Amino acid sequence: MNWRKFDGTQIEQPIKDAVEEAIIREHEQGNKLKVCIGTDSQVTNGAIEFASVIVFLREQRGAFMFIHNDTSYKDMTIRERMIVEVSKSVEVSYNLCDLLDQYDVELEVHADINTDPKFPSNQALNEAMGYIISMGFQFKAKPEAFASTNCANKMC
Repeated sequence: MNWRKFDGTQIEQPIKDAVEEAIIREHEQGNKLKVCIGTDSQVTNGAIEFASVIVFLREQRGAFMFIHNDTSYKDMTIRERMIVEVSKSVEVSYNLCDLLDQYDVELEVHADINTDPKFPSNQALNEAMGYIISMGFQFKAKPEAFASTNCANKMC
C-alpha cells in the first residue's frame, strides 16, 4: 500500500513503522494522541475511488493524517461499497492495533454511513457496526465519523 502525508510527501517505509515514528515523536513533544481510521469513496465514470485515512488527533493541539488511495472498477451496490469502505478501515486498524495498544493510543474506526434511515448508506449500518465492533474496535457513524465523512471524503 502506498501512503502519503497530507502535503503529498510519499511515505517510503511500511505504514506501521511510519505510525510508530509519529507516535514516538508526538509523545516526545508531550502530545496525547487518539487515532481515528476511516475510508470514503466516490464513483466517477464507472470507477470507484477509495481514500483511507489515519487521523492522529493531538489533544487540544490539532491533527495530522496519512492517506492511501486506490481505485476499483467493479460495479457495486451502495450497500456493498459501504461494506468495502468499512473492510478497508478494519484492515488498517487491525494492522495497527497492537502498536496503538503498546503506546496506549485510543483507536476509533469511522464509517461513512448515515444513521438516518432516509439515506441510502443506512442499509449497511447494522452490518458495518457489527463488523467493526466484533473486531473489538470502537465504532463511529455519521455525524460523529469525521475521519471518513470529512477527512477521507476530501481525499477521493
